[in-house]
Amino acid sequence: MRVDQEREYREFVAARLPRLRRTAYLLCRDWHTADDVVSITLTKLYRNWARACAAQHLDAYVRGMLARAWLDERRRPWRREVATPDAPDIPMDEVGHTGIVHRDMIRALLDSLPPRQRAVVVLRYYCDLSVDETAEALRVSHGTVKSQSARGLDLLRAAARSYALEETR
Repeated sequence: MRVDQEREYREFVAARLPRLRRTAYLLCRDWHTADDVVSITLTKLYRNWARACAAQHLDAYVRGMLARAWLDERRRPWRREVATPDAPDIPMDEVGHTGIVHRDMIRALLDSLPPRQRAVVVLRYYCDLSVDETAEALRVSHGTVKSQSARGLDLLRAAARSYALEETR
């Protein structure tokens, strides 16, 4: 890689790393795994930087790489440790009650989705990608994105209703 390409790559990564980590976290729900997925993505991006720069929308290209890297990791569950579902106790005055409830609800809702639906929902509604961009990122058809979005939103609505009922009890 030429010096100017290396500089462009470093500037791109420095500007987008926090957003890539948050997106990866929403996909896999574990910060350590998210860091692994981002690392894999950035390594592949480095190797293919010249081709990536030729992409019409570089951010969309990288988000697609990220989503595919996470899906590849999901196919290898034997390589991962299983995280415990219970987080350590956090004092209420450090975080605040309402923040915990909302984060827990979002985590529970995302956990209720199958991996491909979660990938579509995160790319479509968190990353604000169009159907075309999501289909290109995941290398699936437009119809698959639409059906996975619809099914994912239906599951999220049902899970949100049941989660809300549990909270009121």
